[in-house]
Amino acid sequence: MVARAVITVRQERLGTELRKLRERSGLGLREAARATGINEGKLSNVESARVGVSAERVRFLASHYGVGDSPLVDALAVIATERVRGWWEEYRGRLPRTFVDLAELEHHASYLRSFEMVSIPGLLQTEEHVQALYGETFWGMAEEQRATRALFRLRRQEVLDQDDFVYEVVIHEAALRIRRAGRGVARRQLRHILEQAERPQVDLRVVPFDVDGFKVLYATLLLGGPVPALDTVLLDAAHAGTFLDAEAQLDRYRRSFVEVQKSALGVVESRDFIHRLTKDQ
Repeated sequence: MVARAVITVRQERLGTELRKLRERSGLGLREAARATGINEGKLSNVESARVGVSAERVRFLASHYGVGDSPLVDALAVIATERVRGWWEEYRGRLPRTFVDLAELEHHASYLRSFEMVSIPGLLQTEEHVQALYGETFWGMAEEQRATRALFRLRRQEVLDQDDFVYEVVIHEAALRIRRAGRGVARRQLRHILEQAERPQVDLRVVPFDVDGFKVLYATLLLGGPVPALDTVLLDAAHAGTFLDAEAQLDRYRRSFVEVQKSALGVVESRDFIHRLTKDQ
């Protein structure tokens, strides 16, 4: 089988999960190859996502590994059958891989849980806010690269139009008060957030400055998979993010988000809070 020229984050995750299932069964690559009759090199390439695997083969491997988690196996089989190229693929090679991977994961996510400490979440930014972010001095980038990044960020917001989608977002007051441009841009950005918060699939809350003992100081995005084992966490950073999928890491950031929500105002109180902020701009 021909090796893939491009490996997407979903394909990579499928291979990783198949490796985890094998390892949990106590089989090394050589033992698994003997047990399944699949060439050891082929099995290694499947787990590294260098080559594809069919849904039938996924179920075959899961059966030999003694996996009893049918929802997980079904979800992995679905990933194996994916052939559609999303809009984000046209940006592959033009933007950092993490950007493209994020759009793919958002598209397939059953829910998003986001906490932002000092930035407005990308899915809630207005076009003029995005343009201010990618202004002429942004990281010394060429104009074409800035324009590409700005358009890509705005296109990501299409995910909010999907059915059966839940977006739980918590924003610290600091992010709401930092002005990326003038007062008018900031005021319109806050009003846009209020408009988006009216969507039935959006649960938006604010952590005000006067909360005691608030300790979470990093931006986090939890992307829900079809089953909890396929959740993913994105830790944001200035130049690129880092994806995490180990179960211990997922549990840690799930608990962290629950704590953030506990520190936040309620949904109605948060909207009232942002409405008052618009008058300060």
